Parts: sequence; structure tokens; C-alpha cells
Amino acid sequence: MSIVVEKLTKVYGAQKALNEISFEVKPGDVLGFLGPNGAGKSTTMKILTCYIPQTSGLATVCGFDVIKNPIEVRQQIGYLPELNPLYTDMFVKEYLLFSAEVQGLGKLANIRVEEMIERVGLTVERKKKIGQLSKGYKQRVGLAQAMLHNPKVLILDEPTSGLDPNQVGEMRDLIKEIGKDKTVLLSTHIMQEVEAMCNRVVIINKGKIVANDAIEKLQQKLVGEVVITVEFKNPINESGLKAIKEVLFVKQKGNKYTVKANSDVREQISMAASANGWILLSMNLEEDSLENVFQKLTANSK
Repeated sequence: MSIVVEKLTKVYGAQKALNEISFEVKPGDVLGFLGPNGAGKSTTMKILTCYIPQTSGLATVCGFDVIKNPIEVRQQIGYLPELNPLYTDMFVKEYLLFSAEVQGLGKLANIRVEEMIERVGLTVERKKKIGQLSKGYKQRVGLAQAMLHNPKVLILDEPTSGLDPNQVGEMRDLIKEIGKDKTVLLSTHIMQEVEAMCNRVVIINKGKIVANDAIEKLQQKLVGEVVITVEFKNPINESGLKAIKEVLFVKQKGNKYTVKANSDVREQISMAASANGWILLSMNLEEDSLENVFQKLTANSK
């Protein structure tokens, strides 16, 4: 596993910021780490990046313990915090070369800097001072810096915060591309970005994990019943749909049908259409939005 967290607890005085949370992140995962303000997200990320120690429990990154092997953990992680700390009076390439030298890349420094400039789309801006860049390009500089040492794990805290819609889309595409060969733990409040980029989510509330699953499974669990809208070329005998096991209810409106079931029966509907000669025009699974799921699970956060 890239990240393993077991019964992780952090106590600040009388406040328990984390209460025995456990989760794992596998290689290749892009995990959305969600929660309301004060839920414990930042505390977890600070522990994983060796900024602060936990009170109890275990946290490892690529097999290295954050307490016993902090240097090795840092070598495995690229971290982009929400408040991206950059030297704004330095030029883009100058800053990245400086960072590469600090990270001990030696003769590889210039090669890695050139690779990262190209990968994150900074080629046109490379000769500008960082202070002259837009917020979106500053985020790209921070992301390039986080990946200079070729870490296996990226931890990104609100990477699209403050970006305009075009910049958000560009950053989203960039993170999805990076996620193909790295493990990514992504914290954000923008649910649409999680749905677009992540294959799994962990939701934390009041220091406890309240959800840990694939987005689709989480949505289906909370809805309880599956709702499928089906459109045929012509009206059909709805008894053919009602005969499908797990179907609870069928409502017809012209040649469109709303099917409620205990599970996803789209495959069975398709098979029934083929067997009965129904011409199927469209079929959609209605899912609760991730934003609604988040609100349901964190409704008692105040």
C-alpha cells in the first residue's frame, strides 16, 4: 500500500482532532479526502508529511513509518499545501533549480527541472518571475516543485482553490494525468472536482471516518434504492420490466419509464429489451450527487 493509516489519533489538549481513523490508499489511486472545516483533514495530512507527530496509532507511506523513518517518508512524498509557499522574486526555472538542489538531486537537477516544466505546462512562463504569474500558474510551479524528486505519492491540499473555471479545468486534467503513475491524496471542498478526478473518497467528520468507498458505491448505499430512467422507441408492455428480479416499481410516461430497484438492473433491462424486440434509445442510472452525500454524512458537524 502507498499509504496505510491505522487507528490514528491526535489530541490537542482537551480536543481530540483525530479519533482512531483507519484507511489505506493503493498505488494508482486518486483518493478524495473530504470533510468540513475542522474535521481533521489538515491534521491527517500534516502527520503523513511528518510535520507533526500523532498521539497514537500508525501511519506509513510506502512502507516507511512516519515516526521511525521521517526522512524516507519525505523522499516518497510530494506535498502541495493550500497556501503554496513560493519565492515570488525568483524566476520560475531559477526557483525550481534551487528546489532541486535543496532536495539533493545533484547532476539530475537540470534534467528534472526541464521535465517538470514541460509536464505541468510552464514552458511559456519559465523565464518569468513567479510574482508575475497568475494563481493557476503559481499552482503549477508548486506542483512541479512537489514532483522534482519523482515521489511515489502526491498529497495535494485544495489544489484548485482560488482558480478561475478555466484554470480549474486545466489543473483537473493535469492531476488526472499525474494520477496515472502516482498515488494521489487530494483534499478539496469542490465536489465536482472529486467526481471528475477521484476513484475513491474518504469522508472525515469530527475526527472520525464516516465513509470510505468508491464514489458510485457510496452514492448507491445512501440512496438505498436504484432509480433508472429508460427510453424506448415505442411504448412497451411494462410487465416485462416488472418481471425483472429486484425491480420494485415501474412508472410509465409515454415511451419513457422510471424503474426503481434494489440494485443496478441495467444489464437485465438490456437483456429484456433484446429478448422482447424493444428498441432501446437510452438508459441512465440516477445517482445522488456527491455533494448531497457529503451533506448527509456531515450534517451534524456543527
